Amino acid sequence: MNRQTQAAVLLLIGVALLHGALTDLYLRYVKEGLRPLLLAAGTLLVVTALATAWYEWRRARREERGTGTGTGTGTGTGDGDGDGDGDGTGDGDGTGDGDGTRGHAHRESRVSWLLVLPLFALVLVAPPALGSYSATHTGTALQQPYGYAELPAGDPVPIGLVDYAGRAFYGHGRSLEGRSVRLTGFVAVTPSGTPYLVRMALNCCAADAQPVKIGLTGNIPPVLQPNAWLEVTGRYTVRRTRDPVNDGPIPFLRVTAARPVPTPRDPYDETWNN
Repeated sequence: MNRQTQAAVLLLIGVALLHGALTDLYLRYVKEGLRPLLLAAGTLLVVTALATAWYEWRRARREERGTGTGTGTGTGTGDGDGDGDGDGTGDGDGTGDGDGTRGHAHRESRVSWLLVLPLFALVLVAPPALGSYSATHTGTALQQPYGYAELPAGDPVPIGLVDYAGRAFYGHGRSLEGRSVRLTGFVAVTPSGTPYLVRMALNCCAADAQPVKIGLTGNIPPVLQPNAWLEVTGRYTVRRTRDPVNDGPIPFLRVTAARPVPTPRDPYDETWNN
């Protein structure tokens, strides 16, 4: 891959990063807090690509002007007179011609341009967020939090799914007593038919995303479509179970109302309470 191709690929990568960071596309890959780093990386790649292209253009111009020709001629004569007579004449002529152009350059393989196809896919096709299949085949990642912030006033109180799960299981519901909560997640149904409300929590990017699950009981909608997003209102219940995948804790929520909602702007829950 020559320098021009490298510059083009760098430019496309930088533009793809900037496109993802300036829209919500990046939320399908990394957590929201990494947006400034993506903007910085995309800007650096674009500047590097433009600098590389400018340098190659300058070098090509110098090579065009570097073609030159040089010629040199030299003649020498010697005459000697003595007991013997000798005459020696030497004539030498040297001509040199130098061309500053380089030899024939090999044609670059076009297969290197296939490297840009994933970039077009990144820009044109937004992958779906991890959903019910990943949730039912991966054990819950709920861990004990360090502490609990005081719940705000109001009823029902909006609360993150991970926050509710930690308070319900490790806090034994003490901070939830007498409170109605409202939380959002997508639906996953186990092979045995138990409905879960799930959010995928991540530390850095979608590659390390893990589900946090709560079971649903009470006034559950009669038809639950996996991957459908629900806003659920309910109260704490002492019911709990263990995840069959990794034996992790799964608390329950007694549902009083539920309604479908669109997929949120950020489908991953970044609220880790560990």
